[in-house]
Parts: sequence; C-alpha cells; structure tokens
Amino acid sequence: MLRCTMAVGLMAVRIKLPGGTLKVKMYRELRERERARRIPVLRMGSLYFTWWSNRQRPLNDPPGAPDDPDSPRATL
Repeated sequence: MLRCTMAVGLMAVRIKLPGGTLKVKMYRELRERERARRIPVLRMGSLYFTWWSNRQRPLNDPPGAPDDPDSPRATL
C-alpha cells in the first residue's frame, strides 16, 4: 500500500506504472499541458491527479524535454 501525506510546499508525488506515470500535485505545481488539460487531469479538493501515458509523448520530444513528466522541476 502506498501512503503519502501532502502538505503545502512539498513536491509532487510520482507513481510509475506500466502504462505511464500518475502524479499527484497541487495547482501551482501543474505544467502547461496539465493546466490546459491536454493530458487527463482529475481534481479532488486541492489535489490534482495527472496521467502521463508512455504513448502520449510525441516522438520528437526527447526525454528531458521541458514538458517531460519524469524530469525534476524547480518551484519558486
């Protein structure tokens, strides 16, 4: 069982699954694709659940691109 506690100021929780990556974030941590709903996003209270499918990344986007779901991103 995976159990996480999120508080203001903590990083997003990333769960790697066979078909992609499930992330749990707060609104300010969302990327442009997530805010524009170009990927599946579910809001529950103040938490956003986003699904980054392994097949969603365009072929010309190399790993580590600015919108790569697995790259770390600094928040202010």
